[in-house]
Amino acid sequence: MPPSVLLSEGMFAPRGVVPAVLVLLLALAASSALAQDGFRVTYDVDQSRPEKARLNGRVTNERAQDVFDVSITAEALDARGKVLARGISYVDSRIGRGDSRTFSVSVPTVPGATGFRVVVSSFRPGFSNQGP
Repeated sequence: MPPSVLLSEGMFAPRGVVPAVLVLLLALAASSALAQDGFRVTYDVDQSRPEKARLNGRVTNERAQDVFDVSITAEALDARGKVLARGISYVDSRIGRGDSRTFSVSVPTVPGATGFRVVVSSFRPGFSNQGP
């Protein structure tokens, strides 16, 4: 029988399960920082090069606090919304509340692409600048 870890009085879990559960919980907590909420993203598409589209735009932080280490993901989509190609770009180390930054990201040109989607794909939230 494998070694166990005491969870609470009378409850045991196999060794290794507890660390795995903790990693999962931390990943779920961090996923909230991957959300698009609180950002406005605008962009134009430059398709002058046959091998890739260049998306040039601006991301605005509409959240109540500064954000750090901001990255965006641009996706080429087919008519049904399926992702056919993707490009990722780092935007800036800090975007203050209400501030915006420009970005530029390339996405490979692929047959069947009919449109694009650009989202803030990662950031670290800062402390709130507003009072209670």
